[in-house]
Amino acid sequence: MAAALEAGRPSGRQHRHRSIRRRKTVKITLSLEEIGFSTLPDQVHRKSIKKGFDFTLMVVGESGLGKSTVISSLFLTDLYKDRIVPPAVESVKRTVNIEKKLVELEEKGVKLRLTIVDTPGFGDSVNNEHGWKAVTDYIDEQFNAWHHYESGYGADRKRIVDGRVHCCLYFVSPFGRGLRPIDIKCMKNLEDRVNIIPVIGKADTLTKLELARLKQRVMEQIDEHKIRIYEVPESESDEEDDIRRLDREIRAALPFALIGGNATVEVNGKRIRGRLYPWGIVEIDNPDHCDFLKLRTMICSTHMQDLKEVTEHVLYESYRCKQLAYSGPVPQAERGRTRHEVKAREETITHTENGHDTDNLLKQKEEEIRQMQQLLVRMQAQLTRKNSLSCTDTSV
Repeated sequence: MAAALEAGRPSGRQHRHRSIRRRKTVKITLSLEEIGFSTLPDQVHRKSIKKGFDFTLMVVGESGLGKSTVISSLFLTDLYKDRIVPPAVESVKRTVNIEKKLVELEEKGVKLRLTIVDTPGFGDSVNNEHGWKAVTDYIDEQFNAWHHYESGYGADRKRIVDGRVHCCLYFVSPFGRGLRPIDIKCMKNLEDRVNIIPVIGKADTLTKLELARLKQRVMEQIDEHKIRIYEVPESESDEEDDIRRLDREIRAALPFALIGGNATVEVNGKRIRGRLYPWGIVEIDNPDHCDFLKLRTMICSTHMQDLKEVTEHVLYESYRCKQLAYSGPVPQAERGRTRHEVKAREETITHTENGHDTDNLLKQKEEEIRQMQQLLVRMQAQLTRKNSLSCTDTSV
């Protein structure tokens, strides 16, 4: 009897597995006329919440425009509390560096892995002719790394971290008369690589009239030099009126006039974020004072997913097509290699080619000249021989 009971009873391992399945089962009630795929949005939502989201934001602009303060104000966190500001003497010969900061945020159960890519030293040197190259090189490196991951060179695709830059806040100085030559050059080199959002830093140093003129001048220069910046997509016909109005306001506000501030001040018993001056208070969340609220709404609330989709389907696809056209199909011998082996091999080939390109070209030209000289000597000898034969025939 006991043996029979034991035979009919599942083992401890089977029992544990059944209990686990029972705990993970989600009760779904369907009518006789439903198939069940209407629960797909719920499945995607549960999976997305569990996995979390990634977003990479790059800030580009010269020092002293309040980039760090604006970023800290956007995401309500102090990312630059340990930063050491170099003296002005060192800034003259300073080169552009790339600094990455990763912070994990959570809001109402939604997790966001935010990566901030800063470019200290940009535009600070006396010679800024190639100051933008470090920025474009970094973006290309992230595209290249994702291309290797995507190609499946021995990578664990479940652990892939997307380092591609989804958005670039390009800070324009309020002290000039629009875009500088380095700004135009940098933005032209960035337009095919990243979504550019032009902003004006420290807008509280300008009057309303000066700010309006500067905005108009910057947009005129962008149109004149045909610089492609991020365009807010047109609202669908079934969108609500509030969303359409917000999209129109965002388009009209470009470039965004920003004022950063993490300090809170009390006004009429109400605590607000802003800056306290002898003549009054500037509220960073007040749309009448600056465009900070519009920028935060666009990046964090309404268009973050669109920025990621444009990066994935437009900018990265353009880069990938160029890479495939340049390199051709992947050889069969390399498909079994790991990503690190292929990358090391490509770096070796690139280093070798860069080191010997000039020498090989000179040797090739010298060989061509030598062959031409030999050909001319042979042709001259043939002509001399023909002339001598003709003279001999005439004398006979």
